[in-house]
Amino acid sequence: MQDFKNVAPLSDFDWNAFENGTAETQQTQEELEKAYDQTLCSAGENEVVEGTVIAVGKREVVVNIGFKSDGIIPVSEFRYNPELKAGDKVEVYIESQEDKKGQLVLSHKKARASKSWERVNEALENKEVVKGYIKCRTKGGMIVDVFGIEAFLPGSQIDMKPIRDYDVFVGKTMEFQIVKINQEYKNVVVSHKALIEAELEAQKQEIISKLEKGQVLEGTVKNITAYGVFIDLGGVDGLIHITDLSWGRVSDPREIVELDQKLNVVILDFDEEKKRIALGLKQLTPHPWDALDPNLKPGDKVKGKVVVMADYGAFVEIAPGVEGLIHVSEMSWSQHLRSAQDFLKVGDEIEAVILTLDRTDRKMSLGIKQLKEDPWKDIEVKYPVGSRHHAKVRNFTNFGVFVELEEGVDGLIHISDLSWTKKVKHPSEFTQIGADIEVVVLEIDKANRRLSLGHKQLEENPWDVFEGVFTEGSVHEGTIIELLDKGAVVQLPYGVEGFATPKHLVKQDGSHAQAGEKLEFKVIEFNKDSKRIILSHSRTFEDAQRAEARAERKAQRAKAPKKEEATPAIQNQIASNSLGDNDALAALKAKMEKGE
Repeated sequence: MQDFKNVAPLSDFDWNAFENGTAETQQTQEELEKAYDQTLCSAGENEVVEGTVIAVGKREVVVNIGFKSDGIIPVSEFRYNPELKAGDKVEVYIESQEDKKGQLVLSHKKARASKSWERVNEALENKEVVKGYIKCRTKGGMIVDVFGIEAFLPGSQIDMKPIRDYDVFVGKTMEFQIVKINQEYKNVVVSHKALIEAELEAQKQEIISKLEKGQVLEGTVKNITAYGVFIDLGGVDGLIHITDLSWGRVSDPREIVELDQKLNVVILDFDEEKKRIALGLKQLTPHPWDALDPNLKPGDKVKGKVVVMADYGAFVEIAPGVEGLIHVSEMSWSQHLRSAQDFLKVGDEIEAVILTLDRTDRKMSLGIKQLKEDPWKDIEVKYPVGSRHHAKVRNFTNFGVFVELEEGVDGLIHISDLSWTKKVKHPSEFTQIGADIEVVVLEIDKANRRLSLGHKQLEENPWDVFEGVFTEGSVHEGTIIELLDKGAVVQLPYGVEGFATPKHLVKQDGSHAQAGEKLEFKVIEFNKDSKRIILSHSRTFEDAQRAEARAERKAQRAKAPKKEEATPAIQNQIASNSLGDNDALAALKAKMEKGE
């Protein structure tokens, strides 16, 4: 409908003639049309004008811009403003004054776009609150239509609390604040969170100012993390650490609470400056130690469940919130080092014995080896000295082998008690870890829980026999099995070893014997107590040569006996001459002294 308030009535209009149908006016038809045209909008195509909303339908919005006909705009162009109603002023872009149907063609979207960049910059500068239509989801947030421009709404800027479902916001119109514009790339970032932060900040400050330690408040589970639960206390958040959810062990907070659950919490501590509030849930219930059976004492048996494992032991929950530690040393009578995981695992239902109980510090130590009899109690009965047993090799040291006869009963085989004949440098040359070995009990140290064991004692001492075989001077065939700086190790018959120094390794041709050579060796020393045999290859031919030389000299003396008899006569004669000469010299000397 057109507005003719600005048209003046004709002063000389004849109403009687009009009623009779014979009315004539002094104005021509052209003058009437000119007067009508003056009432219409003078804007042309491709211009932006302001119009008035006449009607809002389900699909279309009718807008009057003062033209001879109204324009129709799709309602989708007003999605950002769901509160649009008749009478509202809107900007429109004139696309065509008349289409094929004679209809005025308008666009609100183009009108917004033509001035959108100016408006978003003004909104940023003035911190203006703008309306936007959330079009769709995108990576990390949402796309929002603001003044016809597609702006980015980060997921963290939608609300104060974390958003679990972004899709519920698609299609909604919300108020935003423009927080950032990239002029170069024409990017716009908006935030809905910024609008409520100031209000919440004031609200949060007011709430914190009224907090007191020990105060109990109702809150709503806002977020659940691996380390705790965030609670909305009505404008301010607090954290229940995972250790403050329950007196018992909690591996996942979801075992105790769920999202959006309402519950009572107690304030443990708060920092007014940092606005951090520590909350507790378990503190609202009595401590389980206070409800523990007062008659429990050390020595009593209890049942429980393994809740935590460590290398040094296992924590066993005997009641919700009441735990005891079984140290690895209390899991077995065995003394060699082992890990607690060798005996127990999380979830095991076990029985244990209370070793210590401290109700003040709320500590308890438990043991499971005490459920079995101590194997050392009657050790001398089961493992008397001289008895033979089978054991398992558990560990090596440079001085021997640690073996286990049964769980809790360990013993040591000294390296010197492994073999009568072989000189063992390291136990790994003789046996291996995990192998079975037969032993003889040599000595029992009950106080220190130690057994001295032997392996070679399973057989008679062969050195008693070797004493008659490897006598000094006897010659035996041997093989050089190892060359050292100080000499060579020689393998002799019956598995016994001897030693030869470098000077005794010289062969008849002057060369030195090498490893792997098989030669004749003479025993030059045999020591039964130290189990030592000293050998020489050189002596095997040197002694023969010396014996041959002695025999030859003896034969020569036997062949020349006269020569041997004449020799003393000649010597006597020489001696006589010497004595006579000496007498003559003495007489001459006496005459000279007398002056003769």
